[in-house]
Amino acid sequence: MEHTTTLSSASIWRDASQRRLLFSAGLSWLFDAMDVGMLSFIVAALREEWQLGPQQIGLLTATNSIGMAAGAAIAGTLADRYGRRAILLWTLVIFSLASGLSALAGSFTVLLILRFVTGFGLGGELPVASTLVSESVPLQWRGRAVVLLESFWAGGWIIAAVIAYFVLPAYGWRIGFLIGSVPVLYALYLRRTIREPARFTEHNAKSFTYRARIASVWSKQHRRSTVTLWILWFTVVLSYYGMFLWLPTVMVLKGFSLVKSFEYVLIMTLAQLPGYFTAAYLIEKFGRKFVLVAYLLLTAGCAIWFGQAESTAMLLAAGIGLSFFNLGAWGAMYAYTPELYPTAIRSTGVGLAASFGRIGGVIGPYLVGMLVEQHTSVRAIFTLFFVTIVIGALAVLVLGQETKGTDPDADLIST
Repeated sequence: MEHTTTLSSASIWRDASQRRLLFSAGLSWLFDAMDVGMLSFIVAALREEWQLGPQQIGLLTATNSIGMAAGAAIAGTLADRYGRRAILLWTLVIFSLASGLSALAGSFTVLLILRFVTGFGLGGELPVASTLVSESVPLQWRGRAVVLLESFWAGGWIIAAVIAYFVLPAYGWRIGFLIGSVPVLYALYLRRTIREPARFTEHNAKSFTYRARIASVWSKQHRRSTVTLWILWFTVVLSYYGMFLWLPTVMVLKGFSLVKSFEYVLIMTLAQLPGYFTAAYLIEKFGRKFVLVAYLLLTAGCAIWFGQAESTAMLLAAGIGLSFFNLGAWGAMYAYTPELYPTAIRSTGVGLAASFGRIGGVIGPYLVGMLVEQHTSVRAIFTLFFVTIVIGALAVLVLGQETKGTDPDADLIST
């Protein structure tokens, strides 16, 4: 067992190295969210400036998710081979540079290519960062630490919303992508502060091939967990990107101005933080399954509410509920996923689950674009998300196993 497990529950927050790890990895997570959030506002602006149709907007957001799917699968397997730290840094550099170059795009095709590369880096960074943090903290604080890591996502979305509201109307959408290149400088800082988890250096077997890792993820020992995670990730990612990447545009479709839609989405986004913090508290008190199932079902209820809301007050209330419960469920999902695999295949398992989920991230936004173009009502669209989210909750409830307090390395896999 790695040395971090000797720390008491309280000492993790007093230990400077643990604190530094959480904030260092958290800021990289924040930059990821800022870029994804910025895209949701930029597509609303591009819709007017470049006269993009709903299907083109759906294609742009879907292309970003295709890149994330590829990045999650490839980075996950590479991190089990070459280490969490190196792959985390490289994915951060890739998405930062591609985001900055997106500001120079002169055509829709060029923008699609650059958003694929950006998505590749984004998708690769997220599962590697959550795996690194999960392996670096004491067992009894593992779930809470990963949910708190996920809470930085809300910070990134809030920053994106603030930039969209105050900066984009004055300086245009290109400045949003340019700001997205800032994390490349942060990678230089991470290079000095992030260390490889002791658990990885002690348990990793470099002779374990890529094919063997993937086969182990689908072995009899892990098959049920893999099926559960793939259903969970697919339904959560499809609904999240389908709803939230279209949220500013949906507000415009409901009759609000572009600036006013940015203002309302900013208010809704603020609810993400308490969603994470409550999930972080409950996940160690009641377990992963309870938080996932409860928060997903409440998200589904808010989706129905949002689709049927007519007044501004109801739209805001339902949107706040969506942000609160959906992002709390995301935090629980990121905490839950690494706990189902042993160290030698952990990043591979997380990466493949995230990659399959990103297929939902491709389908969701593009599907909404098609439905909007066919003049499908917002109520019908959000009813579809309600059904999708409920399926994810039921998969965890029926197939999922509780991982609170368990050590996936207790029964080491055979190579």
